[in-house]
Amino acid sequence: MASPQTDTAQRVAALNRNDKAFHVVLAQQFDRPAIEQLCQLSDMIRSIGRSRPGTQFLRTLLSHRRAMLYFIQPSTRTFLSFTAACQIVGMPHNEVRDRSTSSEVKGESEDDTIRVLSQYFDLIIMRHPAEGFAEHVAAMLNDMPRTIPVVNGGSGKDQHPTQALLDIYTLFRSFATPESMRLERRYSRNLFSDKTIAFVGDLKRGRTVRSLTYLLCRYPGVRLIFISPPELQIGDDILEYLRRQDVDCEIGSDLRQYIGDLDAVYMTRLQDEHDVNGESKSIDYNRYSLTNEMAKYFKPHLAIMHPLPRRREVDPQLDKLPQAKYWDQVRNGMWMRAALIASIFNVDLAIRDHYHSYYAY
Repeated sequence: MASPQTDTAQRVAALNRNDKAFHVVLAQQFDRPAIEQLCQLSDMIRSIGRSRPGTQFLRTLLSHRRAMLYFIQPSTRTFLSFTAACQIVGMPHNEVRDRSTSSEVKGESEDDTIRVLSQYFDLIIMRHPAEGFAEHVAAMLNDMPRTIPVVNGGSGKDQHPTQALLDIYTLFRSFATPESMRLERRYSRNLFSDKTIAFVGDLKRGRTVRSLTYLLCRYPGVRLIFISPPELQIGDDILEYLRRQDVDCEIGSDLRQYIGDLDAVYMTRLQDEHDVNGESKSIDYNRYSLTNEMAKYFKPHLAIMHPLPRRREVDPQLDKLPQAKYWDQVRNGMWMRAALIASIFNVDLAIRDHYHSYYAY
């Protein structure tokens, strides 16, 4: 029987090409060099895109390719973020957001729908309610005569790798010090080695927390705290993975106990859409909320993060504080996803050359 490490390595190998992500399905596909290169590339695209000539250059990169956004689960931020990312690199795109408008209502299988889309487009970006569906699609496309990449924009309660990438990008930018701000040094240092990061809320059903945890494991010395109601605590599979990676982790039940020690706090909403019988209604969520009264305990450099949408778990009065990074996450996601698309189609080298020719200093 294969070990968990062997199983993951085999899954990653099926998704990568030439030691680089081709399909983007699992957060485990990204090691430290890959994370650092994507963060650096995101910064380059951000800088180039500030000028009209730079914007025009970026839009020439993938104008000959086409993307399909197959989002049959509700999405606002991820869908629009990928839409903007495609526009940044000049990639024309279409969308399917409602199964009732496709031939699935005539009895076509979803696999056949994907096969058809793969003949029209060069990239499929998808959000799907079923866990593991994006990985299934990647395997299916690998067996097609014409193989195109698939990007997982969220799969059930399983994973959301592009959210994890934009989250760690945001953390890097939040923790950056003056001596690490030069681009070539900005992401090569382990800025997490002495940091304590808490995940708060519905951790059992939150795919963003799972994916970001996998990325943070790449950085020795980070301490992770999972704060949630017992019935919504992070899965045992994640805790076992952390133990195998020798990551310092702790289970908590009250955010107020830890708030003064945190360098980052990742808030999540109660995902009661997954309830069967309204079981979440009995939970006292005040112990898992970030209030304005807690602000006096914040470290000056604390990063308050949230994948959004939020409810009442983050007090809107905190929005004006410099520690609030959730709007930065939204903006950073657009650049990170543009960098990811550029990397998949191997135009990242052209971006780096252009940046160093016209924008580096």
